[in-house]
Amino acid sequence: MSNSNDRVNFGSRIGAILASAGSAVGLGNIWRFPYETGNHGGAAFILLYLVCILVMGLPIMIAEFSIGRHSRANTAGSYKALAPKSAWQGIGYMGVLAGFLILSFYSVVAGWTLEYTWQAVANNLTDKTPDEFATLFTTFSQDPWRPMLWMVVFMIMTHVIIIMGVKKGIEQSSKIMMPMLFVLILVLVGCSLSLPDAEKGLTFLFKPDFSKLNPDVFLGAMGQAFFSLSLGLGCLSTYASYFGKDTNLGKTAASVAVIDTMVAIMAGVIIFPAAFSVGISPDAGPSLLFITLPNVFQMAFADMPLLAYVLSIMFYILLALAAFTSTISMHEVVTAFVNEEWKVPRKRAAVYVTLGCITLGVLASLSFGPLNDFKILGLSIFDFLDSLTSKVMLPLGGMLISIFTGWKLEQRIVWDEISNGGKLKVPLFKLYVFILKYVAPIAIGLIFVNELGLF
Repeated sequence: MSNSNDRVNFGSRIGAILASAGSAVGLGNIWRFPYETGNHGGAAFILLYLVCILVMGLPIMIAEFSIGRHSRANTAGSYKALAPKSAWQGIGYMGVLAGFLILSFYSVVAGWTLEYTWQAVANNLTDKTPDEFATLFTTFSQDPWRPMLWMVVFMIMTHVIIIMGVKKGIEQSSKIMMPMLFVLILVLVGCSLSLPDAEKGLTFLFKPDFSKLNPDVFLGAMGQAFFSLSLGLGCLSTYASYFGKDTNLGKTAASVAVIDTMVAIMAGVIIFPAAFSVGISPDAGPSLLFITLPNVFQMAFADMPLLAYVLSIMFYILLALAAFTSTISMHEVVTAFVNEEWKVPRKRAAVYVTLGCITLGVLASLSFGPLNDFKILGLSIFDFLDSLTSKVMLPLGGMLISIFTGWKLEQRIVWDEISNGGKLKVPLFKLYVFILKYVAPIAIGLIFVNELGLF
């Protein structure tokens, strides 16, 4: 166990909260949540999502925080310290591997946000038909060089933050980027709500239609809650290893969940009123960010081209910021592992991680173009990495974290971490342990078999 007194901590509670929230907030909040909401009938899905956050998300997040802070080590080192010479150590190694794989293909999409920010600044997202927007995206994503270039740029930006360290890099960047993200969201929300027929989008988003509820909606809500909070990946455990002993884990977890959910719902408030205003389906799917939304901005503000231009720039900067906060956390998971387990100096460890992710990211990027015919189990390289991590590694990791904390880890350790050594009251501790032992593993198990298509 790495209990060395010289291990760096976040410099403030707000820094710890914003860094952890930045890890959770990502493209999934701004794209996946609105898409899942649109695909599952709107408000009824959101209510189920909120229930899943409370029942499943918060308990597992607190479990990851407890593991990370108690061990004061990277996510692999945490399980080595808490369950030495046991198979439980595999949870940590799987989290590190998942972080590396996700960062590799996620950086490709993150690079797309930079391309579209540039296209918006250059005023290339105006005066186009829907088919022209589709052609623009297809031509760009299949190009062998431009997506690769933007992916490398994004990885270098992430690398710079990581080598600056926990306080000067991760914490300070979170204190700048998270408020910027909220300001951009609020401006875009205000503009979206000013559109004609915006109330139709709000009705869809906030008025439940319980006739839409079915097992698929419930499983979709559980899956979104799980992936939105970045559970099972090791990011939260790694960041918690930098928490001070006075950090209230329960309140920090609640703050992260609230911020993450607010960003997701406000993204819905941006997208749905605008989509309904111009008559575009709210379940447009994966094309939503790069094909549908440029068309929405153009149509919604046709009489105000300057405003449409500014909003397009702001939206893609928003996407880039959301992606950036996530890539930083995933990079830190792997860098901390290489630094502490392989005894490699931090800056050199970061170089190894960056170069490794760029190498795999190049292959993922080329899978949209020259390597499109190369398949792994019938999937492109990009889709294989996505499916392997999101459908297998993350839900399995989250389930094992819940079981480990509920059954294997001494309850004394869990109690000590949650109560800050007995200084805080934890009136629902027995309920919390019950959820970790029984409720969360079963719920995540349902997500797991559903994602594998076994239902």
